[in-house]
Amino acid sequence: MQMTQPVRAGMSVEGDLDRYRRVRAVLPSLAEGLSSEDLTVQSMPDASPGKWHLGHVSWFFEVMLLGARQGYRPFDPRFLSLFNSYYDALGARVDRPMRGLMTRPGLAEVMAYRAEIDVRMEALLAGGLNEGLERDLFELGLNHEQQHQELFLMDILHLMARSPLDPAAYEIEPRLGEGQVVARGGWIAFEGGLTQIGASAEGFAFDNERPAHRVWLEPYALAADLVTNGDWVRFIQDGGYQRPELWLSDGWALVQTEGWSAPLYWGRGASDWTVMTLAGRRPVDPAAPVRHISFYEADAFARWSGRRLPTEAEWEHAARAEPSAFTNLDSEAWQWTCSAYSPYPGFRPTEGMAAEYNGKFMANQMVLRGGSFATPLDHRRISYRNFFHPHQRWAFTGLRLAADGAPEAAAMDDDATDAFRHDLIVGLSERQKTLPPKWFYDAEGSRLFEDITRLPEYYPTRQEAALLRRVGPLWAPRFGAAAVLVELGSGASEKTRLVLDAAPDLAAYVPIDISPAALGEAAGRIRADYPDLKVLPVVGDFEHLSPPPSEAGSGRRIGFFPGSTIGNLTPDAAIRLLRSAREILGQGALFILGVDLVKSPATLIAAYDDAQGVTAAFNRNVLVRANRELGADFDVPAFAHRAFWNGEQSRMEMHLEATRPMTVHLGKLAFRFGEGETIHTESSRKFDQASVRELAEASGWKLEAFEVSDDPAVALALLAD
Repeated sequence: MQMTQPVRAGMSVEGDLDRYRRVRAVLPSLAEGLSSEDLTVQSMPDASPGKWHLGHVSWFFEVMLLGARQGYRPFDPRFLSLFNSYYDALGARVDRPMRGLMTRPGLAEVMAYRAEIDVRMEALLAGGLNEGLERDLFELGLNHEQQHQELFLMDILHLMARSPLDPAAYEIEPRLGEGQVVARGGWIAFEGGLTQIGASAEGFAFDNERPAHRVWLEPYALAADLVTNGDWVRFIQDGGYQRPELWLSDGWALVQTEGWSAPLYWGRGASDWTVMTLAGRRPVDPAAPVRHISFYEADAFARWSGRRLPTEAEWEHAARAEPSAFTNLDSEAWQWTCSAYSPYPGFRPTEGMAAEYNGKFMANQMVLRGGSFATPLDHRRISYRNFFHPHQRWAFTGLRLAADGAPEAAAMDDDATDAFRHDLIVGLSERQKTLPPKWFYDAEGSRLFEDITRLPEYYPTRQEAALLRRVGPLWAPRFGAAAVLVELGSGASEKTRLVLDAAPDLAAYVPIDISPAALGEAAGRIRADYPDLKVLPVVGDFEHLSPPPSEAGSGRRIGFFPGSTIGNLTPDAAIRLLRSAREILGQGALFILGVDLVKSPATLIAAYDDAQGVTAAFNRNVLVRANRELGADFDVPAFAHRAFWNGEQSRMEMHLEATRPMTVHLGKLAFRFGEGETIHTESSRKFDQASVRELAEASGWKLEAFEVSDDPAVALALLAD
């Protein structure tokens, strides 16, 4: 369900009628397909039943506009208190926690009320609105209804999440705006100074957005992207919910009393996190912006990351100055700020009966900026001030990090940062720009690669896994008792299980990977599934190997390098790696090497340029990583994924091609790209048995066995010291 038609201000009768009808059509369409029970039940005191939302927005038009006309007779006088929200000056009302107890009027009666108010409002609009307060209240009524469209979805989701059945309210998640934008990485820095925030006097804005006024800003930076689910998983894995030093006092108290251990609606599945959505329970998408976090959680995450939350003035200044520099500025999740909700200097509430709309709530709440997927497209404004209590989580809330001055570039705080920067500078300085493929594999890159391995076009993983199932039991007896499996570039360690199952008497497993997050996740899963096995993860570059930890024991070392990754290295680098592996594994070691074999270019190209674009996202993610960890400013969407067969070198190549002329900055360095110029990100050499034997002998190994899969063919080579 997508409703993106804009509501544009207009002074004509036809324009007013059209806008009214389009705004009023949305809530009934959202309610369609939901049962009367779905629309009657109230899931918690902060929420309201769907039926109440449908009635209340009609009440607003009746009381604020129709009721102000002389001689007006209410549709049903009882409804004047029944659907009053918080307007104490207008008389008695039902307290919000009691709204779910109102089984009468029934849904049909509420819809009849709504239909009659539409008839009366259209008659009023046909006669023309009075300029001034009446027109202002009409504009307020439309925007008020749009607010309740989002509130309706928030409350329905909370209700569905209370059921053990995990019911889907909708077949697909309703979006009242455009789709999610892919992250581009990096930070946007601003010099600060004297600036103006707030809504101008022209056009519609809520009273809390005015008056426009000046504020002073110190130099600051804002992240280009929202914090993602993947980022949040790393926060959880690092003990984010168990570390009181990260939390404000009231927030830590809530963590303890409420048992918070993840965002609202998250649950732990058999192996991965899941989240309840309006379309039912789904796997958590690591690349999607995190939602349903409280201010306290957002603040704790910011502390954990070494950053902070922005002020609302910083957010608005950045959004006005460089809106195109940010992804999902107002289209995925409302973004917590560190600003308390209070009146602007010179604030004046709306005149008349709507004076209680905002001002009375300006205490004990925090400001959020932006908008969410459930915010109608034409309801969004840069000056919009949303607000919630700091503990509340059922709204579509997320965060965008801020930093004082220009942020330090790296997210990695170790030698890998310098190595990444060095490789990027050297690679971009070459005539044919290059970047070593090992930098693909941050947590997101590892996740994307696992997605690639499940694509129909990508045969290597399936074929190699089938081959491992066949040869594993044949080769395992050669390992000997208490052997140690050492896997290079382990990633998610999925194929490892085939070896572990074939050799249950292994003493230890030593996965080596360059990505701490991916390594930690994979090692944790292996430990859980193989509790008697020592799992000793090592963060490192497999091109610079260290001996396995001493606690692995003294059994025979079995090197394991599957996935045809050896083909990503130059011939000289491949020889160095295998020679180094032979040295650190020691005398008598074995080495299982996976290679892809030469085959038709059509089959190869399809495997490296899939129809779904997952490989393209994997390739571009290295630029996202460079932006995030090194402070580069690649315009990620401006680079196209290219894959082709280089027959002369017997290899597949992947490149990132600049689709326009541009300059990329890394600190004080600038690298110019012409249109069509590429960064060569990966070569994947393809082998035959003769070339594998030649490689093994050049590095001091002996080729003991060479097993080939069914077509499209890959091979496993067993090397011996």
